[in-house]
Amino acid sequence: MRKISFVAILWLTLTLLLTGCDTNPAGMLPTDVIVSTPVDSLPVSINSQQQTTIPTAIAQEIIDAADAEYLLLTNIYERTSPSVVNIEVVSRNSNEMSLLDISGGSGFIFDRSGHIVTNAHVVKGAEEIRVTFNDGYLATASLKGIDTYSDLAVIQVDVEPARLLPLPLGDSSGVRVGERAIAIGNPFGLASSMTVGIVSGVGRVLRSAELIDAENSIPGFQNPAIIQTDTQINPGNSGGPLFNSHGEVIGVNTAIRSSSGGFEGVGFSVPVNTVKRVVPELIESGYVEYAWLGIDAQSPSVGYGVAALAETLNLPVNEGVLIETVAPNSPASKAGLQGGTREVRVREAPVCMGGDIIVAIDGIYIKDLDELVAYLVVNNHPGDTVTLRIVRGDETFDVPVNLESRPATYEPRRCGQS
Repeated sequence: MRKISFVAILWLTLTLLLTGCDTNPAGMLPTDVIVSTPVDSLPVSINSQQQTTIPTAIAQEIIDAADAEYLLLTNIYERTSPSVVNIEVVSRNSNEMSLLDISGGSGFIFDRSGHIVTNAHVVKGAEEIRVTFNDGYLATASLKGIDTYSDLAVIQVDVEPARLLPLPLGDSSGVRVGERAIAIGNPFGLASSMTVGIVSGVGRVLRSAELIDAENSIPGFQNPAIIQTDTQINPGNSGGPLFNSHGEVIGVNTAIRSSSGGFEGVGFSVPVNTVKRVVPELIESGYVEYAWLGIDAQSPSVGYGVAALAETLNLPVNEGVLIETVAPNSPASKAGLQGGTREVRVREAPVCMGGDIIVAIDGIYIKDLDELVAYLVVNNHPGDTVTLRIVRGDETFDVPVNLESRPATYEPRRCGQS
């Protein structure tokens, strides 16, 4: 009996053990998963080596489109840089033994007679002018003419004609804000450097330091239609050309506005239409004569123009030049133009009221004093006769005015002073 019981117990134990091997203990993969899933599709360990996929190259037409602007700039540089020169100005003591100063700037070839355009402030007071061409060739230049009002000057070199490659001149009257503005010059003596930006503003004015009464801070005549850019202009760029996208000169880089002495995003260029007016006269006679009208008025760049005053002062027009004073014995005085008679204050600023308002010159309507001065500078000479359209009270009429040479200085009148 004991023998049968032992055998039965042994059989029961083996049966239970074999049954336990068919179970699916926790943590094991089901058999069907192991069999049906390919090995290469299983998740890869973070530490396993993975194959790197290299992107194919972008289509050539996309690359060409992206590089188009840079190709344009490269082409402009290669075409124009041989015409841009470096200018060194040497000043010495009277005995010519001791060197006082060497300063520099830029310039560009104007014609095949060796005339080079630069800034007046670059060459003013020079006793020796050295010109270095793009390829390193060095020449000595003579001062042909200088005009501190426009800050333009002409120097001349005597070199072989093959080196004289004049730059094409554009038309600054059509320059618009947002257009590309390209400068080539020699900032800090770094020859033939290009910087690129946009036109930030047009119709700015700059005062000539030669025509400012330092003691009384009386502004002199204005240099109008100045082009403002954000193109980087630094010491050494002065006198160099400002180009448009066609490689045409649209201005001469002349100044920056800065509190640190370095470029801070605001540069100024003399418009090329002023260059076209001034440079031939400098070549011919060494100086420039400007036409003079003989009025004082508010400039919107430093005060309030008619547009800002029209509603407040109940003016009959919204644009034009409100004459505040008329210089005695001036062309305006001889033509019978009238200045203001009483002073009022607009936003704490004095304005002389009651004078004539000029709304057009030679049939071209003008919006402010800066446009009037720009027109006179570019289009007129002493002795010319212009026709001004005048608004006086309820009347509108035309007045011929015979322009005269601008005086070196004149005494500003007070409001109501005849």
